[in-house]
Amino acid sequence: MSQDNTQGPATGIIHNRHHRDSFGSPYSPVYNTTTYQFENTEALLDVIEDRAPGHLYTRWGTNPSIEELEQGLARLENAEAALAFASGMAAISATLLAHGRKGIVCVGDLYGGTQELLVNHCQALGIPVHFLFKEEVGQLTNTLGEPGKLVYFETPANPNLAILDVAGIARIAHQHGALVAVDNTFASPINQQPLELGADLVLHSATKYLGGHSDLTAGALMTSAELAAAVVPWRKNLGQLLAPETAALLSRSLRTLPVRIRQHNENAMAVAQAMEKHPKVRRVLYPGLPGFADHELAARQMKGFGGMVTIEVDGDRAASTAVADNLRLFLLATSLGGVESLVSQPCATSHHGLSPEERLKRGITDGMLRLSIGLEDSEDLIADLNQALTKAFG
Repeated sequence: MSQDNTQGPATGIIHNRHHRDSFGSPYSPVYNTTTYQFENTEALLDVIEDRAPGHLYTRWGTNPSIEELEQGLARLENAEAALAFASGMAAISATLLAHGRKGIVCVGDLYGGTQELLVNHCQALGIPVHFLFKEEVGQLTNTLGEPGKLVYFETPANPNLAILDVAGIARIAHQHGALVAVDNTFASPINQQPLELGADLVLHSATKYLGGHSDLTAGALMTSAELAAAVVPWRKNLGQLLAPETAALLSRSLRTLPVRIRQHNENAMAVAQAMEKHPKVRRVLYPGLPGFADHELAARQMKGFGGMVTIEVDGDRAASTAVADNLRLFLLATSLGGVESLVSQPCATSHHGLSPEERLKRGITDGMLRLSIGLEDSEDLIADLNQALTKAFG
């Protein structure tokens, strides 16, 4: 997949087209085609047996709308190849099954769906899974053993926004013959590029920032051509491909990703700084704040600090519930990365399945609220948080 890496991300993604419309449209048409005809059996076999390029069957990933999306996804992470999926969990599961069968080592906090997949399914299939807290990253060498394992982590992580050292972990993993997979959903390719830091595979829930409008569900894997090729049969045979219509919708969203992320970054910083000064906010977690524990590491490996802010109110679960329920602009909803701002309580949503003791081990308190900062005017978002805090605390 050829790319012009001298162009900036906005230019590269806007001009990501290899189909030219005969009517002069600047956008490629949506190819809803499921199957493709051949002139003869010889031509069909040439495609099946990889002697010639061509389209055979959309479930196999050979569809012009999906291929164009994948070209854009690869461009965003400066990867050789990309694969599009029906959801982020589809991308994660296919990647773990393709590259983690000799063992998976997870570092730091994980998305609840990923944790469930690893514990309830990967281990049930006989795949060894080992979990390390962020503070235990020094034990990584002891968990790797024989070559062929996969090290998996998120950075920033949910909901504490903890930052893990991609280059440092990759260096240790590669010394022991392990691959490194990074979930880059929270950062987006505009703010962070794990492949350039030494990771081997990058995963996204494209439902979030890549889609950006809360109107599609998709996933993505960006990696080398060789590592992608090993995932293709899992995607094909598990039926994990997204629909061409969704691919076209996601391609549309990617064209505005750089400008959207810049505004997410700016708004989140303004909200974080305002909440730091609020007397009823005990703690603000945001990588862009100088007082954030991992700020220096974030500044080294990120180009921007993202649109996620976690605050801890000076109270219990009832207090954080009252704040969430009194917000007017922030929608009480799961997910993140859309143009609208969202609020959720980790203790009631993403980490509801963990015991209170387990949540505390991970630094997740009942007073926490996770804020997905959207593209509204930051002054209005700050005012909304202030009025909700006033109502909750009197």
